[in-house]
Amino acid sequence: MHRTGGAGGPRSAVVVNPAKQPDLDGLRRTVTEVLAAAGWPEPDWFTTTVDDPGQGQARAAIEAGAEVIFVCGGDGTVMSCVGALVDTDVAMAILPSGTGNLLAANLGLSDDLVAGVEVAVERGRRRIDVGACGDQCFVVMAGMGFDAQMLSDTSETTKARVGWPAYVMGALRHLRDRPMRVSIRIDDDPPLRRRARTVLVANVGRLQGGVRLLAEAEPDDGYLDVAVLTPRTLNHWLSLGWAVLRRRRRVPRMEVLRGRRVVITSNQAQPRELDGDLIPPGRSLKVSVRPQALWLCVPQPETEPDLSVDADAAGERGERRVEEAR
Repeated sequence: MHRTGGAGGPRSAVVVNPAKQPDLDGLRRTVTEVLAAAGWPEPDWFTTTVDDPGQGQARAAIEAGAEVIFVCGGDGTVMSCVGALVDTDVAMAILPSGTGNLLAANLGLSDDLVAGVEVAVERGRRRIDVGACGDQCFVVMAGMGFDAQMLSDTSETTKARVGWPAYVMGALRHLRDRPMRVSIRIDDDPPLRRRARTVLVANVGRLQGGVRLLAEAEPDDGYLDVAVLTPRTLNHWLSLGWAVLRRRRRVPRMEVLRGRRVVITSNQAQPRELDGDLIPPGRSLKVSVRPQALWLCVPQPETEPDLSVDADAAGERGERRVEEAR
């Protein structure tokens, strides 16, 4: 983590998904006001489309000279923008909206708009790893099997109405599905053969609702953590879920592996996902880590190592800054 120097404010841009932001005028007014109070120039604005959910807009912002890009949308918008920002010196600041935002939840980023802008203004930066799957990038998790099937059976309407518990409803439909036969190869090790319900390749450890699945996963350690879940009965699912919720060191029916390159191969096509967005089903999922490839704006607690401790305080500092400017 480091703090950038220099007087004045850098050029910035906002990439916003209008489907996830019902009050675009309010968003523009708040972001502009907080930045102006900090001496930053007014940002450029880019709106995502169905055909381009963020990558093209982020590239256009970079070409226009943005040094910080605020991303306002769900996990899909974040993932798309990462594809443009990876291996650049441009920092991403997340303004969470929608029902996902797993990266924000894992890194202690507030869902308060003013706090999100203030975190960027205070210039806390952290370089994090990025996962690569073909020509696509992810920052949270990639998965094959049950998790992707759950996502496909969770409607956008239900997510908008009840939030993350909607995924539980999707999961219940597939608890009794048959496991898939997979081969899992980590780096250059011999392949492991398993009958798994799902295989998750994670850059961070928390799931929806703040549930910590992989306690050792860190977004800047140069490794991907692999969770192989093998429950076969309802009791297996219950014991697995209980151990995860209780933060037990050993979780039944879950094997954890680590590596820089992961290849998962199934005996038949399986549903697949990257950062909560479905990709076409396939027999294999090949991912690798790109170490410390993305600059991210994060809180800078003065004493606590847990970034989330400072999230609310950042919002309060932003509000004070705006009031003083007024």
